[in-house]
Amino acid sequence: MTINITEDAVTDVVNSSAVGVRGRLWRLHPSDVREIAITASAEILRLEAIRVAAVDTLTLNADEQVLCYRGTGQWLANHTMLQISTGRRIAALGKALRSFPEIEDQFDAGDLTFEHAALIVAFCESPPKAMPDAALPYCRDTLLAAASGTEATTVKLRYAISVLEHMFESDDPPPSEDTDRNELRISPTLNGRIAVRGDFDGVTGEMLLSALSNLSMPTPAEDGTPDKRPAATRNADAMAELIRRYLDNAATGIDGGQRPHLNVHINAKDLAYHHECATTSDGSTPVPSEDDDPGMLDLDFHDLDFHDLDVGHMPWMGPLSVGRTRMIACDCMLGAVLLDENGAPLDVTPLKRLVTAAQRTALIARDKGCAFPGCDCVPAWTDAHHIKHWAKGGPTVMDNLVLLCRTHHTLMHRKPGFTGKWEIRMGTDHLPWFIPPPGIDPDRKPRRSTTRL
Repeated sequence: MTINITEDAVTDVVNSSAVGVRGRLWRLHPSDVREIAITASAEILRLEAIRVAAVDTLTLNADEQVLCYRGTGQWLANHTMLQISTGRRIAALGKALRSFPEIEDQFDAGDLTFEHAALIVAFCESPPKAMPDAALPYCRDTLLAAASGTEATTVKLRYAISVLEHMFESDDPPPSEDTDRNELRISPTLNGRIAVRGDFDGVTGEMLLSALSNLSMPTPAEDGTPDKRPAATRNADAMAELIRRYLDNAATGIDGGQRPHLNVHINAKDLAYHHECATTSDGSTPVPSEDDDPGMLDLDFHDLDFHDLDVGHMPWMGPLSVGRTRMIACDCMLGAVLLDENGAPLDVTPLKRLVTAAQRTALIARDKGCAFPGCDCVPAWTDAHHIKHWAKGGPTVMDNLVLLCRTHHTLMHRKPGFTGKWEIRMGTDHLPWFIPPPGIDPDRKPRRSTTRL
């Protein structure tokens, strides 16, 4: 039996105890449960803002109970189930928001997640050295726009930060590329095990994730039983296998071999040419004014074309500065993907059913992972899907191919129990657009991936 739920009942479920809530939810229609999940998510953002404000108020006006701890963050962790590191991050964000009321307002309004607020604050606290003070408000507003709305993702925000860092780039590497910060701590434990903890730059992280990708994928047993290992266990097993293969091949101490396998995508023109730096020929830093190039001042996020940015892209770790990309290109195997005037890869050997290696490389350059809206699956875990099936005359050409993860690939082939049908159409920009079924969007408005930029 299905029970219709009112708006008051949604509020009641969200505000009530979670004890026994699953039983109540199972009696509701899925549309009502979706409304509850969305309402609860908004409530979490509201409560997060209240917690940050309360912790910061205690930091400024601590009493005896708080003063006996090494900071308000530690006090919070000792009175909740939070880790000390998490408590300190909450206290640090509250303190930082005092200097940036615009960021604080959007965070308090529930339009900014904790993680995105921390990223924007970090940029504003330590902007690129070549960026003039007058440009900070425009950069801040650009990042706030990138982090707002339901389509906001951490990848999108990091891309916006990378663009701004490139616009005002200096000789100092951004935090994601600063190898001086790299750490790897390996400590034997009392029970004879090893504890490993590391912090690496983006390039090293990209190589590590690429190396572990195939080794850490779920592997069914011979009888078809699904792999029941959790992701952490699979990663640990993959690391052990990676080390074993390295030692078996006696690769230690050999110089002059092939570079580690690292994939970085960037436009050839951006690799070859360098945009004007933020400093002038006399070494001074120009301050933007209303008379300057409007492109310098108009940093509206919605006007940025993220498909034609002079920023490198790594399939696992995301954006990489042009400077770092050029350094890698000095000693690497360069592979070319030919693009048309819209930036879409051209077709390669279209008369075969199976996608060739060259076509897959081009697909990765275009889709950068599963192209389904909101999916963040990396290229290594995707299939090349024919939009119009090969058996029905669909050619193996770029305008008929799209990268999909196994879940969304199955969905496109009519997942059992799924009543609607998503459609894929190639736009005039030669990029895949996804059209939801009427049950999801009665207007069937075409969508594009917002996770992979």
